[in-house]
Order: sequence, then structure tokens, then C-alpha cells
Amino acid sequence: MDELMDYEEAIERFDPVIGLEVHVELGTKSKMFDGAPNAFGGDPNTFVTPVSLGLPGSLPVVNKQAVEYAVKIGLALNCSIAESCRFARKNYFYPDLVKAFQTSQSDEPIAYEGFLDLDLPDGSVYHFPIERAHMEEDAGKNTHVGGDSGRIQGAKYSLVDYNRAGVPLVEIVSHPATGVGRFAPEIASLYVRSLRDIFRALGVSEARMERGNVRADVNVSLRDNPHAPLGTRTETKNVNSFRGIENAVRFEIQRQAAILAGGGKVVQETRHYHEEDGTTSAGRLKSDSEDYRYFPEPDLVPVVPAREWVEGLRATLPELPVARRRRVKEEWSLSAEELRDLVNAGAIDAVEATVAAGATPAGARKWWMGDIARFAKENDVELEDAPATPQDVAELDALVQDGKLNDKLARQALEGILAGEGTAAEVVAARGLEIVSDDGALTAAVEEALAANPDVADKIRSGKVQAAGAIVGAVMKATGGKADAARVRELVMERCQ
Repeated sequence: MDELMDYEEAIERFDPVIGLEVHVELGTKSKMFDGAPNAFGGDPNTFVTPVSLGLPGSLPVVNKQAVEYAVKIGLALNCSIAESCRFARKNYFYPDLVKAFQTSQSDEPIAYEGFLDLDLPDGSVYHFPIERAHMEEDAGKNTHVGGDSGRIQGAKYSLVDYNRAGVPLVEIVSHPATGVGRFAPEIASLYVRSLRDIFRALGVSEARMERGNVRADVNVSLRDNPHAPLGTRTETKNVNSFRGIENAVRFEIQRQAAILAGGGKVVQETRHYHEEDGTTSAGRLKSDSEDYRYFPEPDLVPVVPAREWVEGLRATLPELPVARRRRVKEEWSLSAEELRDLVNAGAIDAVEATVAAGATPAGARKWWMGDIARFAKENDVELEDAPATPQDVAELDALVQDGKLNDKLARQALEGILAGEGTAAEVVAARGLEIVSDDGALTAAVEEALAANPDVADKIRSGKVQAAGAIVGAVMKATGGKADAARVRELVMERCQ
């Protein structure tokens, strides 16, 4: 069991520095260097060609669309785009790397020296420095069978699926991010969330973290103070959730602080993240770049993006998430905290689409951040995968705005929508939820309630108008909550004059 220092004490005694290496699988139709399908799922070892399997005599060909996507990512991250770059062989052996090398980029990346501005909850902006974005291919997938942890230790045998081998990747490598202080976990998570949002806005990837489309290697080190040299870092590999990124940073800060405070030394190593308890454990000693024996890939020519082509791609970039968040904050009159909650819930897309479908911003936020978010959490699905569409929510909001539903009835209607019973109008009709606003029916209900509560009626007539609430409540109960409460109150006061 690792010894941990209290987080507040660790931050008081040491200065944390973080860095992230974020991989995104590109949404091209075929793989990076061959024509095999780039698709999720499928029977093992069916989305492969001789190139995917590294068979002798097979030769790679660069996927042009993957290069285009990589350039778009670089532009969106404020990077310079290389006038010429090339691929290299990164040599290491692991069963999922069938060629015993990965085709990647080393000292000649397609994009370099960029940044991403992050809007923090306190209103400040953190300038996250980016060293490079380079193209490479993914490895296959190992499945270790027979162990307790799903890892190779203790497994009886391993299986390899090469469907993922050769899938196009862009890896975004940050510079060390300094000055993060106590907000290091939150800044790391927000950085990756912002990257995920950029990938989706560009249309270069589905960017589904639960499928491994986006995953992060999280580097953490500590130093005595902001002016001291950088400390020894650890690299927690393949974290694929925002909560996991926060937890990994926090845990490593606490673990490393305890080691340093006890006079020990932090070991430069890779570590595994454990989702079940938010801890990390030792993997292997971390290799330096020279250990990979990079050398230029002899079977691929350099990539030379024409400047006119690059500028043409720049002109096609959509509104990017940072600009979008600032726009909706102003348009919807959001506080910094409200915007933060929307971002953290991944709800901006849904809310904006709902507003575009005719809902009020307040109404759209209310339903997505309330009942639908609770449904998503209880059913362990992403908000975007909840069975309610922006059109459904806009229709529900319109019924509320038109006075046909009150809050209670609208929640019942939304419950039906989420249960797959149909659109808002269909659920309201099927469940008989629409507010009773017919004066004849309401008058009869009011007179019945007044007759049953003569003492309350007398109080109202004597000027104690707050007593009308009891009659309104009785009518609402009698109508199953479907009465127009405002109209009921008017009728009560008319009859008690």
C-alpha cells in the first residue's frame, strides 16, 4: 500500500508540474497505412490486411485524409504546420505490435509549438503549452486471460486482436505545464476535455473515451518550489475518463510528496491507473526516447503540406469550443459556475441544439442538467446517449411555456420520453398529463373544495388571503396536479369576495 500525504499539505510543501500525451483515433474510413477498414468492433482479426499484420513484402501508403485531419488538429491548437515532415520507426517489442516497431513521427512532427487556453472556474485563463502533434498508427489489443486484474501478471495466456493495428492516431504532446498549483487535477482534466471537444467540433473523430478513441498518458512530477529544476516524473498510461485523469494527478501528487518528504526518490516509471479506487500502481521503468532507436521510415516519402492547402483548411475550421463557450456564456447570461457545470456535464451540444429547436436557454439547461443528467448517471450512459433528443426537450419546454404543462407534469412527460414512450406530445396525450384549464371544470373543483373547508373560506373572506393556498392545494390534489394553479387561485378569490 502506497503511503500518501494529505493533498493540502502536499500542495503546501511542493510545486506540482503536469504534462499530458493525448492520443486520438481519427475517424477515417480506412487505416493509416493500408486499406483495411477503420471500424469499431467486429470479429477479432477481421479488419486486417497484410500491411496491418506486418507481413513480409507488404508496403505502407499514407492515408491522405488522416494527414488532413492531423493538419486541422494542429491548426485548432494554434500550432505551426511543418513545411515538410516524415515518418519514423519507433522500435520496441510487445505482442500487439506485430511489426516490432510502430510507424510514428519523431523529430519531424506535422505540427509543433501550439497552445490551448483554458477558461478556469474562477474566471482566469490558463495557457496550456503544446510541444507537438504528430501522426502515428495504433497497436492491436491484448487480452490477458486467467489473472485477477486483467493484466499480464498472473494470466494463463494472452490473445491478440489486430483489428486496431494501424488505426490512424494523432498524439498531442504538451510541454510541462507549470504554475498549476492546487488546481493541477482540474486543469489536467479540463485540458483533455477541451481537446475532446475540439476533435468533435472538427469532425475528425467520434472522440468517445469509453471506446478508447481518446486516451491520455498523465505525467506528474514535484519540485521544492517554482524556481527549482523539474522533478522526476511518472507517466500513468492510457487513462480514458476525465475523473480518472483528475484522480491520477491527485494520487500521484500525494504519493510522490510522501516519498520526497520521507527522504526517498521518485522512480521514473510508467504506472497503471485503477478506475475502481482512483489509485495508480507501478508498471515498468520508463524508457527514454533514445531507447526506441528511432530512424526514418524507409518505405514512406516525406509529407509536404502545400501552404495553399493548409490555409484552405484553416478557412474551413468551425467555431472552436473556447470561442463557443464564451459566446454561449454571453448569449445565455450564464455565470462562470453555470458554464463550468455545463462543460463538466458535456451538455453544451445538447443545450445549444435544443435552443436551436426553439427552447428557451433556461428551459433547455433545466431539463438537460436536471432530470436527463440524473437518468444518464443512474443508467451509466453519456448524456448524449440518453434517449431524449433536443427536439423532444424543445417540444417539452414549449408545452411548459404555453401553460399546457406545469413542472410536475413536465417531469412525468420527460419520464415517459426517457422510457421510450414517444415524443413529448405523444406521452402527454397517452398519459393524460395536460393541465386542466377549462373554467367549468376548475370552478366545480373550487366550489367543492370551499364547501369541504368552510373555515378556510371564512378566513379568506376575512382578509387572510394566504389561506387560499389550502384551497388551491385541495384542488390540485383532486385533479391529480393537473389544474392550472394560477387560474385556480383567481377563482378562489372571486368566490370569496
